[in-house]
Amino acid sequence: MPDAAPADATLALDGADGCIAGARHWTSEFLTRAQSEYGLPVTSRTMDLAQLVVSELVTNALKYAPGPVLLQLRVVDSTMEIEIWDSDPTLPLARAAEAGRVGQHGLEIVLAVVQGFEARREPVGKCVTARLALFDEPLLGFGQPARGGGRRAGRNEPPEAEDRE
Repeated sequence: MPDAAPADATLALDGADGCIAGARHWTSEFLTRAQSEYGLPVTSRTMDLAQLVVSELVTNALKYAPGPVLLQLRVVDSTMEIEIWDSDPTLPLARAAEAGRVGQHGLEIVLAVVQGFEARREPVGKCVTARLALFDEPLLGFGQPARGGGRRAGRNEPPEAEDRE
């Protein structure tokens, strides 16, 4: 990620009508800017999943915590970190799958689509971080090793003798 890329942005949410939709839109703008201004190839799947994760995490924070919520987006290597801070120190727990349950599936959904998840208490409240892959395929130069261990990245050489069979 180039140094000038939109590596980090924070949005304060007050729970007013439309703020969850606003958080989704702001997430889309963040990723669109990363694509258009910095050439970061964000897939449409990642765009959709980022908005879904933001929506679910912001909804939970606004529902269960008094006071403001902070949404922070970061690009780190080939991942997008979505971080939500709220004032309630109670850590979220995904409920066991229950087909007949109506609602309260948000954290289950988040855990099903992210590559990493962490919830930790802070001196005030808690911070929840979800990590999404930005790309469907790893890209060279964005924190991922080349295929085949990187020995022949970018060269059209035949496999070495010990690799055949």
